[in-house]
Amino acid sequence: MEEVDVEPAVTNIPAASDGKHLGFAWGPGDILVYETLYKASGAKGSGCSFIHEVRKDQDIYSPILRKLFNESHHIFVGLQTIKEDLPSKNKKPQFVSISKNYRSVIRASIEELHQVAVSTKDAEVATQYGNQVSILLAIELIWNLSEVLFIEAAPAGTLLLHLLDWVRLHQADVDKKAKEVMQSESPAEHHNYWDMVVSYVLQGRLEEARQMLVKQATLHPAAENMYKLMDTLLSKMPFYNPGGTQTLTDFDVKWRHWHAEVNRCLQDNSFASNQHLEIICKIIVGDEDTLLEHKELLGTWYHFLVTRLLFSHPTVKPTELHYYAQSCMTMFIDARSFPDPLDNILLAAFEFDIHQVIKECSIALNNWWFVAHLTDLLDHCKLLQSHNLHFGSNLREFLLLEYASGLFTHHSLWQLAVDYFDHCLDFGRVYLELQIEHIPLDTERKALKVLRICEQRQMSEQVRSICKIMAMRALRNNRLGSALSWSIRAKDAAFATLISERFLQDYCTRGTFSDLDLIDNLGPAMLLSDRLTFLGKYREFHKLYGEKHFSEAAKLLLSLMTAKIAPRSFWMTLLTDALPLLEQKEGIFSADQTHELMFCLEELTSSLNTSAPGSDKSTQDEDIELTKVELLRLALARNLAMAIVKEGTVES
Repeated sequence: MEEVDVEPAVTNIPAASDGKHLGFAWGPGDILVYETLYKASGAKGSGCSFIHEVRKDQDIYSPILRKLFNESHHIFVGLQTIKEDLPSKNKKPQFVSISKNYRSVIRASIEELHQVAVSTKDAEVATQYGNQVSILLAIELIWNLSEVLFIEAAPAGTLLLHLLDWVRLHQADVDKKAKEVMQSESPAEHHNYWDMVVSYVLQGRLEEARQMLVKQATLHPAAENMYKLMDTLLSKMPFYNPGGTQTLTDFDVKWRHWHAEVNRCLQDNSFASNQHLEIICKIIVGDEDTLLEHKELLGTWYHFLVTRLLFSHPTVKPTELHYYAQSCMTMFIDARSFPDPLDNILLAAFEFDIHQVIKECSIALNNWWFVAHLTDLLDHCKLLQSHNLHFGSNLREFLLLEYASGLFTHHSLWQLAVDYFDHCLDFGRVYLELQIEHIPLDTERKALKVLRICEQRQMSEQVRSICKIMAMRALRNNRLGSALSWSIRAKDAAFATLISERFLQDYCTRGTFSDLDLIDNLGPAMLLSDRLTFLGKYREFHKLYGEKHFSEAAKLLLSLMTAKIAPRSFWMTLLTDALPLLEQKEGIFSADQTHELMFCLEELTSSLNTSAPGSDKSTQDEDIELTKVELLRLALARNLAMAIVKEGTVES
């Protein structure tokens, strides 16, 4: 659970008879609900009895739905790469393809959730997954209809073909029942046989219906002519072919001739002796009363709508859909009941009210995934250009920001949210900057991921904040190398100075440096602070000395003291490091260099003598210091004498 950044504002609900209140604390993605006790005087009680965490978007914690979020993220990113300057005709097939990709991801999630719900032995888990399946089925239904009406924008003739495919796809129980009937010993005598034939007809699957009727005809040779007539009527029903040479007007004329023929057969009582065939004849002639008598087989008012259009108005125009949709819903739904949210959403779609569809979905569904991605796709299709909010940015960006903000509360999905924020040009960066601050930096690996994201987007303030947090954490754990690395990355001179001091203290205590690889490869980073520069140069001195480059080591050591880069507290260590060089037979230091070392020693001893009365050093420590000073003076005197003689000999 993430901490609330500031002291939470408390919203109190009026007290019940037992004096209890509820308070709310708003966090980055969750709400904490806690119970408070108030005394009669109004003063606060002893404390909270329970704290409950209310998550804004529970679905992101479902392992199966996380796949949906991951895969749809790739589709979303691909959609953003479609060039704006392409003509609309060229982009339309791409948008349809992307819409189908989204639907295939939804379908895969539905199937996986269904398998888990069926196989699990935990009733609570089965219920949870079952509910998610129901929600995703509704989402798939709405998305598919939106694709047909808004994205494909199918014209008259083609429109009905797409709506038939839509109904068939989402009424899949017909095929399950058909399989059960066909696998029986005598399909034609199965109790669900006629329901299956009628179901096929209601979906416009006339070829399957004819195949089923053949089985019945073989059992009743006396009615062979009647079955043949029905077979002829079904086979002659015209379907519009958008890819053919036939015009919509030609199709309409042909369909009307066929419809008149079916109507004549009905008026002639050609099927009066067979109740089932007469029902089929009434259905294909478009008799509304007969259709409504088969509500159970239709299942929904929108199936009734498509069947009614198929057998009464096959050339329906998109602009006429809302009239038929409204009348079908009114006829199909019982007057004593009310349309559910899904009915209202579908009706809004048939009315081509895109914004109402999005609004209703936002209210009815339990997360922002669907409305965010559908709105983004419709916006790319230039279908939302006229709609702006009275606050903030446009509708697309508002929904994407809400969805991405929900992802940021998840321990791994937050990485997907970054791309969504990137493609919200007005407020995306602001949201990202705010959300980045709430990511718990549990590990160094995660911190590096967050840091890389910030660096790629030139978010310098967030980069410094992350580096400081990680540097402080490393320092608390005594990981000096990591702390120094983070402070350099943050370009924090003060913190780099502090860590450099710790390195030097450790050296004085142990006599060796830790994290040599880091110090050896500081490069230009050592210029961040004087203390860090000294640390890098002092390590360089040790390397030169170890490689027996005594002359260069001596010059570097002297420059560290004379340039005042070395801290005064470290001078004695540097002078002690000079002792082995002073003892070298070949005379490393010149007379002038030796004089400078003597001057540094005297300056150091005078400051030590000045601070001696108030110092906390023990007598033993003072004796050691005095011994070091005497040894240094002796070594310096010897080296000076040797240097003078050597330099005088060279001159002569």
